[in-house]
Amino acid sequence: MKVLMFGWEFPPLSSGGLGTACYGLTKSLSKKGVKITFVLPYSFDADNADFVKLVAAGKIKVRKIASALQPYMSSQEYKKSLGKKPEPKIYGSTLFDEVRRYTLAAEKIAEEEDFDIIHCHDWMTFGAGIGAKRKKNKPLVLHVHATELDRTGGHQVNQYVYDLERQGMHKADKIIAVSNFTKNKMMTHYSIPSEKIKVVHNAVDFSQHYYDENFELKKTDKVVLFLGRVTLQKGPDYFVHAAKKVLEHEKNVKFIIAGSGDMEPFIIEKAAELGIADRVLFAGFLNPDDVERAYKMADVYVMPSVSEPFGITALEAMKFKTPSIVSNQSGVSEVIRHCLKTDFWDIDEMSSKIIALLRYNPLHEALKESGYSEVKKFSWDIPADKCIDVYNELISKG
Repeated sequence: MKVLMFGWEFPPLSSGGLGTACYGLTKSLSKKGVKITFVLPYSFDADNADFVKLVAAGKIKVRKIASALQPYMSSQEYKKSLGKKPEPKIYGSTLFDEVRRYTLAAEKIAEEEDFDIIHCHDWMTFGAGIGAKRKKNKPLVLHVHATELDRTGGHQVNQYVYDLERQGMHKADKIIAVSNFTKNKMMTHYSIPSEKIKVVHNAVDFSQHYYDENFELKKTDKVVLFLGRVTLQKGPDYFVHAAKKVLEHEKNVKFIIAGSGDMEPFIIEKAAELGIADRVLFAGFLNPDDVERAYKMADVYVMPSVSEPFGITALEAMKFKTPSIVSNQSGVSEVIRHCLKTDFWDIDEMSSKIIALLRYNPLHEALKESGYSEVKKFSWDIPADKCIDVYNELISKG
C-alpha cells in the first residue's frame, strides 16, 4: 500500500505534538509495510538534512517544499516571519497566498507520485489533499490534530482557516480525529456526520532514547512543570494563578514554564503582578534532550489546556514517571486513568491537587508507578493498525 502524506512539521523541527504524532505514526506504518511519501515544508534556518536522516532508517520518502508558515502561526506572526526570509520571491504575501503556494506545489508532486491513499495532517495541508484527490481521484483521509476553535479557544477565529477546515472535512472520504473530544467538536461546529469520523487516539514512543530511570537532579525545591506552547489554548495563565495558590501553602516550590508563544510576555508580567516572579522560571522552547531532562527533574507535570484535542505531553510525562495533572477539556483524559484531572478554569482544585502530589509521598509514588505501567500500553502500532483499517476500507470501496 502506498500513501501520499501531507504534513507541516516533523521532528526534530517541531513546534508541538503534531510533529511528534506524525513521526510516531509514520514510523509504525512503515514497519507494517506501508510505503509513505511525506510532503512537508521546511525553514531556511533549519538543517534540512535532519529530516532525511530522521526517516532514513524507515521506508518513508520525504519531499520538501520551502515555507515560512508554521503549524500554529497566526496571520500576524506569519507577516513578521516574512521580514526574515532570505528569498522573498518564493513566499506569498498573505496567509492565503502561502497556503495556496504550498497547495500548487503539492499538486505537482501528486502528479509525479504513485499512491493509493492521500493522508493529510491538519488545516494547512487540506487544500493540498483536495488538489491531489482532484488530480488522481484517490481517496482522501484528513487527520485532525486540532481545529481552529481549539487554537483560538473559540475567540477571534480566523474565518479563512475555519472555512478551509470545513471545506476539507466535507470533501474528505474519511476523517481521523485524535479523540472523541475532537470528534464531537467537528460534529457540532463543522456539521460532520458521526459515521464519517474515526477516532484514533495518539500514542507515545518508548523506543526512543531517554534518560535512565535512575537519573536524579539534586535540588532543594520541588518542581512543577508546564511544557507546551505559551498560548491561550494551553492555559498558561491558569497555571500561574494555580502556582500563586500553591505558594501560599508550600514555599519551596519552583514552577517551570517550558515553551514559547504569543502569551509569553503577558505570563511573565502576570507572574510579577502576582508576586511570584522569583518562583516561576521561563525556560523557552526546549530541544528534545532538554525536554527529557525537564520531565525527569519535575515532581509534578500540569497540562491545564483550555481545549486540547489530545495532549501527547501527558503521555510523555508519564513515560518518565512524572505524576500528572491534566485538564478535563482534553482528549488524553478520555484514555488515561492513572493521573489527576481537573477543569482548566478551576485553579482552586488544580492547586489542591498539585499540593497533594507534593505533600503526600504515597500518592506521588502510586501515580508515578501506575502511570508508567499504564502508558506502556500506548504503542504507535495501535493507531497505525487503525489507520490501515481506514485505508483498506476506502480502497475496497473503489
